[in-house]
Amino acid sequence: MALNIPGLVATIVFYAITLATGIWAAWKTKKEEKNANRSEVAMVGSRNMNIFVGLFTTTATWVGGGYINGTSEIVYLPTRGLAWVLAPVGYVLAFIIGGLFFVKPMRSKSYMTMMDPLQETYGNTMGTLLFLPTLIGDVFWFAAILSALGATMSVILDIRGYLAIIISACTVILYTLLGGLYSVAYTDVIQLVFMMVSLWTCVPFALLNSATKSIYYTAVNELYQVPWIGKLETEYLGRWLDELLYVALGSIPWQLYFQRVLAASSSRQARLTSYFAGFGCVFMVIPSVLIGAVAASTDWNQTSYGLPTPNERGESSMILPIVLQYLCPTYVSIAGLGAIAAAVMSSADSALLSASSMLAHNIYRKILRKKATEKEVVCIMRVSMVVFGAAAAGLAFLSNSVYDLWFLSGELVYALLFPQLCCVLFIPNTNTYGSAAGFFFGFLLRLLAGEPSLKISPIIHYPGCSLVDGVYIQLFPFKTFTMLLTLGTIIAVSYLVAFLFKRNILPRRWDVCSVIKESEVSVPLPEIDEQAGLQIKIVYINPIEIHI
Repeated sequence: MALNIPGLVATIVFYAITLATGIWAAWKTKKEEKNANRSEVAMVGSRNMNIFVGLFTTTATWVGGGYINGTSEIVYLPTRGLAWVLAPVGYVLAFIIGGLFFVKPMRSKSYMTMMDPLQETYGNTMGTLLFLPTLIGDVFWFAAILSALGATMSVILDIRGYLAIIISACTVILYTLLGGLYSVAYTDVIQLVFMMVSLWTCVPFALLNSATKSIYYTAVNELYQVPWIGKLETEYLGRWLDELLYVALGSIPWQLYFQRVLAASSSRQARLTSYFAGFGCVFMVIPSVLIGAVAASTDWNQTSYGLPTPNERGESSMILPIVLQYLCPTYVSIAGLGAIAAAVMSSADSALLSASSMLAHNIYRKILRKKATEKEVVCIMRVSMVVFGAAAAGLAFLSNSVYDLWFLSGELVYALLFPQLCCVLFIPNTNTYGSAAGFFFGFLLRLLAGEPSLKISPIIHYPGCSLVDGVYIQLFPFKTFTMLLTLGTIIAVSYLVAFLFKRNILPRRWDVCSVIKESEVSVPLPEIDEQAGLQIKIVYINPIEIHI
């Protein structure tokens, strides 16, 4: 296969349009900085983002390369099918839950990042520890979607994947560095529109290809493989529910989401943006579902791809670009490539901004240099963007390994960070001791459950754990179980430690986290000496004043 010159030219044009939009947004950012703090403009867009831009940027962030590629793959896989496409439903639930319960408390104190309430309640040290899973998750997410883009371009354009990774990473870093949230938001609008038009343009050509049979027939009848609609066996119900809850609740505790919530001009607008973005994600995934169904309904022997099938060759993860390349005309496949590039960039820039915002605001300004100027904070943001972007590009060359690490880091955010966020927002009087106990206990539980993709065998065999082809599969909903145990541990340890200190069962000098205030310490009751008559012994604890 020769270099696809028209496709390469079209890709360059798309990148140029995206970069120009980002630079224009950076100019808008400079104007906004005259009326607000520079760091606030870069991180939350001066808190005046209109609902149209907010809706588009929120939707585009979640409709990433992994979302559209992964959906097609799951629909196509004979062992999965449409019944296991849980991300769209999970995102709708996530945005509804976020809008109903999380928007108001997060906006009420004008927080800058998701980590602010955690640091406010549990202190800077614990806040730094809780920052690590989100940082790792953002960097691995960036790396995973860059890897997907590199593989896609190698299929359609016949160029080296590393070139696509490097060019894409540099483009994203440049416009995000120049304009912060404004650049990310306005480029997201362009990218989402391009995505929508391009993917829907590809669908009719794939459906009408002569090698493809009716997807309505193959949905319930076996032709080239089992029906693509899939089925849910009874023994897999626990795992199915676990995956659904993981997507629904695990999508909330990310700075990517709260950056949009905090940037809205009002709480009502933030809620509306959250609700409509969930349904936008569903609409955007329909072409991917249809393309996966087309792949399952295609006689690959009638195409230039030939046999064995993509599944038999182990190329199921590339099924979307394969369909675009072999079932669509060249100019259509180029449009599809543009859609994938747009999806990748719309998520990559958000991940980059998320990680750099938390590092600059929560680590540098709140811990390392509390008197930092606005110029310093913005400078640290930009330096960290370059560092995180370079790290993600390097990790992208690991291909499948980075996907596995991203999935594991996402599970850690669900199991460890979601309970912490719930506690600081909704459960009063949880403290640093409970937070630390919950973090380490949850982390240990998750590792002991094993991870097949990283060849970590389980130590804890939950009910239904079985050995399949030499790999242990946990059918029990252990992810949600771990999250609930983490939540229970935080609450139980917090209240137990507070009780022990308040009752003076534990000496005050052991309260190294200073979670107990002097006014909360119990004062011993008066002691009566029977020989000397009524003598009252009073222990004065400043600033408490006791009157007899």
